Order: sequence, then structure tokens, then C-alpha cells
Amino acid sequence: MSETTARRAGTPATTPRGRGPVVAALMLGMALAALDGTVVATAVPQIVGDLGGLSVFSWLFSGYLLAVTVTLPVYGKLCDTFGRKPVLIAGTVLFLIGSLLCAAAWNMGSLIAFRVVQGLGGGALQGTIQTIAADLYPLRERPKIQAKLSSVWATASVAGPAAGGLLAGYADWRWIFLINLPVGLVALWLIARFLVEPRRPGAGAARGGSAAERPAVDWAGALTIFATGVLLLTALVQGGVAWPWTSAPSLGLFGGALALAGVTVLVERRAAEPIIPGWIWRRRTIAAVNLALGALGLLMVAPTVFLPTYSQAVLGLGPIAAGFVLSAMTLSWPLTAALSNRVYNRIGFRLTAVIGISLALLVLLAFPFLPFPGEPWQPALLMLLLGGALGLFQLPLIVGVQSTVPYEERGTTTASVLFCRQVGQSVGAALFGAVANGVLAARLGGDGGDLDSLARALDAPGSLTASAADHLRRAVDAAVDYVYLGAAAAAAIALVVLLTLAPRRFPVLKDADDQTTA
Repeated sequence: MSETTARRAGTPATTPRGRGPVVAALMLGMALAALDGTVVATAVPQIVGDLGGLSVFSWLFSGYLLAVTVTLPVYGKLCDTFGRKPVLIAGTVLFLIGSLLCAAAWNMGSLIAFRVVQGLGGGALQGTIQTIAADLYPLRERPKIQAKLSSVWATASVAGPAAGGLLAGYADWRWIFLINLPVGLVALWLIARFLVEPRRPGAGAARGGSAAERPAVDWAGALTIFATGVLLLTALVQGGVAWPWTSAPSLGLFGGALALAGVTVLVERRAAEPIIPGWIWRRRTIAAVNLALGALGLLMVAPTVFLPTYSQAVLGLGPIAAGFVLSAMTLSWPLTAALSNRVYNRIGFRLTAVIGISLALLVLLAFPFLPFPGEPWQPALLMLLLGGALGLFQLPLIVGVQSTVPYEERGTTTASVLFCRQVGQSVGAALFGAVANGVLAARLGGDGGDLDSLARALDAPGSLTASAADHLRRAVDAAVDYVYLGAAAAAAIALVVLLTLAPRRFPVLKDADDQTTA
């Protein structure tokens, strides 16, 4: 792109010099964020044995998820206000401080609190990395970097439990957090040394004021968004687990979240620079992508949460072999994502995503037809096909929606997409958990327990007769089948959203390709 064209489009010319080190830093940061969402899972016995706190250990995951999710919109707006580099550096430093504190935790309460600190930094990593990736590459090249980031995320997510188990079993569980320090420090050095952002006018200048005027930050909006997200996600994560859905804690949390949501709308309408600006939902393209990727988060709960239990309880596989069944999805997803530009450059972003989610819908509907107990290659094949379909679905939507906004709106837009996907995952975990438990109760009579307790019972040698074990396996199989039908319903919702709300052609900004030099 020539400088003249760039000036006309309002986009400074860029150079690929130094891009490699920045990409390496982004991949390291993405690995950190992905690993720490799952790495603790298999180390729980060692952590509980050392620190105690069995009754609250689930907050090791919930606290991190809450902090990441509720901070995404805030970091997105800060990226657009102050630039990507300072936000990413600050988030990485906060993440590493949280990791160091986790390694020094003296009881379960302190570890949970420090996991929240980690999550506060993790929110900056997730959103800002995706935004910088879009800044670095022109539209035609974005699938390459997005495919790399998808590969890192998928691989790290699947490898996380195995890595946590190895470190906890052969070293010490505290190394799960200490290992973040050298990786994060390398990423920090690369970003500080090689990422160069263009000089940007202050918020006051953009509104016609003095260029020296300090950018306005909607701290009131940030606080209300944070509080609303904490109440809503706590209700979703703990409902049906720590207390019944219709109990006073659940109703109180949902009611409080609804009230705070109303306060947030009022605050954001009056803010000069709102954290979640109204145009996020007024623009058809962004609103449609937000809803579609929220549905993606919902349906992803089926393979990532329930398939490992299915593989162990129904197929009789060990934890490592069960992980390989799920990992089939991580092989095809980055591949089709990397090749998706050849499709959407011909037929458009929306139609490419429609094809991807349609194929995913068929794969999800096929899962309940697998034979009982079946062979491991059968669900692995379905996961391979599902990953390929979702690669065609997710990446065109992310690349497409980032290409419809200018540089100064890209951070907010990217964060809104990731926020909706994260909320979808939280809703999916709560909804499908209730579905699975309901099916188990119907099959086993009364309170049949949950999937995890049944899986442990089936894994204990000699604890059940052959007929009782077969009965439990069939109940687990039925429960997971219904979860996959629910995931298929989520895919159908995404399909309807794309067909009815998304424009046929995304309004891509001409030559709005790069804003960051490296």
C-alpha cells in the first residue's frame, strides 16, 4: 500500500521489519493465557493436599475465568485510548506478578485471590494480542497470524492438563506458576524492543480540543461493567454446584446483575468515552458477529468439557488417550483457518462462516448416533471434522469484523467479540451441566450424581459389578448425547443469526490494513 493511499484511508504506511519477533511475543503471550486456563486441573489433588480448602478449590478455575472475562471490555477500550503496547506490557506484568504470588501462596484462600490477579492480567493478554495481530497484517495476510494464534491456543489448552499433572507429579505444583516467569519475560522484552506504534492524537484532539488534553477514561463504566460481570458469571458458574438454581444466592446474584446492568447502561450513555459504546450493538456486522461467537462459546463446552469424561467413562480410555481424542480438533482447526482466506476472498466472510457453522451443525448432530460403546477413532474423527468446520466459521468472522472498523475502534471491537465468546462458554457450562445432571437423574433415578463422580466410580477397579458399570456407562453416554444436541442447537442459533442479522457483504474499510509498525 502506497503512502498516498494510506494517507487517503487515514492509515499510516507500515513496514514488516521486526514483525517476526513481535509475532513470537504474541504467540508466547497467547500460550500463557491459554495454559493457565487449564493447567491447574490435574494438579488439584496435590494443591489440596498441600494447602487444604477442598470445598472451595473450584474457585481456582472460576476466579481466573471471572477476572479474564469481565476485564476484556475494559482492556479493549484502553487499547483504543492509550495504544496496544502499554496495555499489553501492563497486562503481562500483572499476569507475571499474579503467577509469582500463586507460587508463594500459603493457603487456598490466598491462591484463589492470586489466581484472580493472574486473570486480571490474562484479560489484557487475550484481547490485546488479537488486536495487535490485526494491526500488524493487512487483510489478505491476517489468516496466517490468526491460524498461528489458534494453533497456540488449541495446543496449549489441550496440553495444559497434561503439563500440570507432570509438573505436580514429578516436581512441585508451584512450578505450574513459576514456569510462566521466563516465558513471560521473553515476551515482554520482545514487545518492548520491537513493537512500535504510530504517534496518535489525544482524545481531546480527536474531539476538536487540545492535543495535549489527557484522554478521558470511563472509570465509572469500567467499575459497573466489572461488578455486573462478576455477579452474572458467579451466578452461572456456581449455580447448581454450590447452591440450587432457585435458591436465594442464585436469585440474589441474578437480580443484582440485572440491576447493575441497568446502572451500566445509564452510566455508559452519559460517558464521554464509554467502555462499551453504543455503536457496538447498533452496527449490524459487529452485533451479528458478537452473537454468533457467543453461540460458538456455548457449543464449545460440549467437546472441551464433556468429551474427555465421555472418552474415559464410556470408551474406557485413560486421561492421556482421552486428551488425544479431543486434540484431533486442534489439528484441523488451524489448518482450515489458515486456508479460509482463499474461500472468503471468493465468496465473502458471511457465506464462508455460514458454510463452516452448517458443517459443524451436521457433525454435532452426528455425535448421538455413535454406537455404544464404540471405538475411540469414531469421536476422534468427528472432532477432526468439527475443528475443520469451526476454523471456517470463527476466523472469517474475527478477521471480517476487525476489518470493518478503523484502528481507533479495533481494540473495543475485538474485545467485545472475545467477551461474548467467554460469556457464551460460562452460560454453556451452566446450561449443559444442568442438562447432563437432569439426564443422569432420569436414567439412574433420583439424584444420580454428576458426570465427574460417575466417571470416578467407573474408574475405581472392583467398585461396581459388570451390569452396574454398564448401566452407568449407558447413562453417561445418554447425558453426553443430549449435551451434543444442545451444542447443535447453539450452532443452529449461530446459523440463524448470520442469515438474518449479518449483511451479505461485510463493509470492509478500504486499505484499513495496518496501524502498527514492527
